[in-house]
Amino acid sequence: MTRFVLRYRDGERINHWAVVVFFLASALSGLALFHPALYFLSGLFGGGPWDRILHPFLGVLAVLLFVGMFVRFWRANLMDDGDRRWLRNAGRLMRNEPGGEVAAEAGTGKYNAGQKIVFWIFAVCLLVLLVTGFLFWRPWFADAFPVDVRRAGALLHAIAATVMVVALVVHVYAAIWVKGSVRAMTRGTVSAGWARRHHPRWVAPAVASDTPRRADSPGVPPLTG
Repeated sequence: MTRFVLRYRDGERINHWAVVVFFLASALSGLALFHPALYFLSGLFGGGPWDRILHPFLGVLAVLLFVGMFVRFWRANLMDDGDRRWLRNAGRLMRNEPGGEVAAEAGTGKYNAGQKIVFWIFAVCLLVLLVTGFLFWRPWFADAFPVDVRRAGALLHAIAATVMVVALVVHVYAAIWVKGSVRAMTRGTVSAGWARRHHPRWVAPAVASDTPRRADSPGVPPLTG
């Protein structure tokens, strides 16, 4: 019988998917305002005027929901010596060379260095998007700032949005590429073999599927076998 380890609780998964929904909504509504060729996307939000009204509110909600994730996971995303070992061997892993995966993943805790980098890109970009968004949010705040400040804010806003979309694509691709990862955010559990192979420093036991427990729960013995 396949044994599973609890990786994410219900509240953590709900928080994650809420961020996904509101970020995608804010991204699509923002793209509609970014270029005339993408204006057709405004139809998803009731047309141009409603798109312009809703976009900043959707963005703020996405940021607030991400704050919930940040509070939960920032400690697990701090870089350490194991992550530096992972980065040194990441090339072998990406090229699928023999032994590359073992060498690259041997140093990982709950998240590997690549996942941590994506997490901090999200955090920084969302902060930039939040701050710059206020600079040209009409009619509430834009008039309080000089035109040059608003223009600079709009440019930084677009850059941060582009970087975050690229990071999101990488995040989604990696989740699909590493077989068994999607289950963590859909069912909350991963197989004991997946945990042992990809995150050996994080996982403790492989438990039976009817009694999954967090791998980092206190009092749980190390994984064996």
